[in-house]
Amino acid sequence: MFYFYLKAFHIVFIVTWFSGMFYLCRLFVYNTEANAKPEPEKSILQHQFNLMIKRLLFGITLPSAILTVVIGLWLLHSFGQLPGWMIIKLICVLLLLLYHTSLHLVYAQQKNKVFKYTSSQLRVWNEVPTVLLVSIVLLVMIRQELNVVYLAVSMAAFMVFMMAAVKIYKAMRGNE
Repeated sequence: MFYFYLKAFHIVFIVTWFSGMFYLCRLFVYNTEANAKPEPEKSILQHQFNLMIKRLLFGITLPSAILTVVIGLWLLHSFGQLPGWMIIKLICVLLLLLYHTSLHLVYAQQKNKVFKYTSSQLRVWNEVPTVLLVSIVLLVMIRQELNVVYLAVSMAAFMVFMMAAVKIYKAMRGNE
């Protein structure tokens, strides 16, 4: 019974972690766009965005990431020998942790008024956790019938779709 409670909380913290990452990157986009505004609008917006980013990053996203990993490792202990799908999932989780670390780096840069990335680049970067989320969910749900070739082709097609969606959105906005 305890295992199912752990699993439920693992899923809850996964959801809050991903929600935080999705919103963080959007806030980076808005903060970057605010950098091009005239004063005092620029300062007012950036002050507010930096406050929102800090609260989201350290109040929700980072604690959720830590709890996801801790509970995940606890659940992993029950596996014994790791099946192939779990190894691939753990690689995806490692990539997700690297992505999360990159968000901390962008936060530190923007906090110091360094805007290395355009809003378009950040919009594309915002799609990375989506690809990893889909990969992880597919791995967990189809683990018994896992075909690595089908998975790779499906993920490549999904990434092409996501990139096309970003380009269409950019064209619809008509700027940048």
